[in-house]
Amino acid sequence: MRETLSRLDEPSQGGTTAFLTAYFELTKPRIIVLLLITTLAAMVMAARGIPPLALTFWTLLGGALAAGSAGALNCVFDADIDAVMRRTRTRPIPTGTISPVHATVFAAALGIASFAILYVFANPLAAWLSLCGNVYDVAIYTMWLKRRTPLNIVIGGAAGAVPPLVGWAAVAGSIGPAALGLFALIFLWTPPHFWSLALIAETDYDKAKIPLLPNVAGVRRTKLEIVWYSAILVAASLALYPLHVMGALYFGAAAVLGAVFMLDAVRTLRDPEQRSARTLFRFSLLYLALMCAVMVADRIFLA
Repeated sequence: MRETLSRLDEPSQGGTTAFLTAYFELTKPRIIVLLLITTLAAMVMAARGIPPLALTFWTLLGGALAAGSAGALNCVFDADIDAVMRRTRTRPIPTGTISPVHATVFAAALGIASFAILYVFANPLAAWLSLCGNVYDVAIYTMWLKRRTPLNIVIGGAAGAVPPLVGWAAVAGSIGPAALGLFALIFLWTPPHFWSLALIAETDYDKAKIPLLPNVAGVRRTKLEIVWYSAILVAASLALYPLHVMGALYFGAAAVLGAVFMLDAVRTLRDPEQRSARTLFRFSLLYLALMCAVMVADRIFLA
């Protein structure tokens, strides 16, 4: 048995590229890119310009390793449900490309390297914030909430909102109002973003027995919740202007982007099929990236 496990992850001759690609996929790289965008945005805002390049490199590297560690651990704990979902059944653990033991060791190595890099090359606050975000993501969301309550994504969304705090702390050594504002936006953005995806993949989550809103409360209720959370998201984003966290440039752009977000949410509610949900899901990704860009521009040019 031990020999089988030790050989399971060994690359076959000529298969080194595929072997490394499997470990890369284990980190969920697409999620890492989104998290690094929010980290970098917070760093630029904290510096009111381009932060030191060395600090930026180490912070983004530490953040990428931290996110990769959390992604790999999530793959380990979710291996059983990944195996029955069409969207995830080709991941390295369900296919047997990487064993759970080796994936866990890999995740631990990434996590240790991440903490050390942030602690040494950024500062202890950034390192601890990143570690707390990972613990929340893996232990609170994946191991506890995900399989127990349809509110899993609402409460668990806080984990994905931590990277801006890490980025700000790396530059400033503290947490500023703009970083908290971005944290709040990501936290409120997560439910409509993820529920729109859940509408598209509803049968998959039902098969995996994950209590997401569509397969627990129904499609109509999910669409209503998407509209309500989208409205709260837009209201919160606009509130950063009267609260003097962001300026007029941000307010104008946030109003336009928020109007498009709300329009897509209402269209999703009225659409008897899920075409509008797919549109909302795609735009939600663009919305978050553009909101980060606008916050950066507002902070730099209207400081």
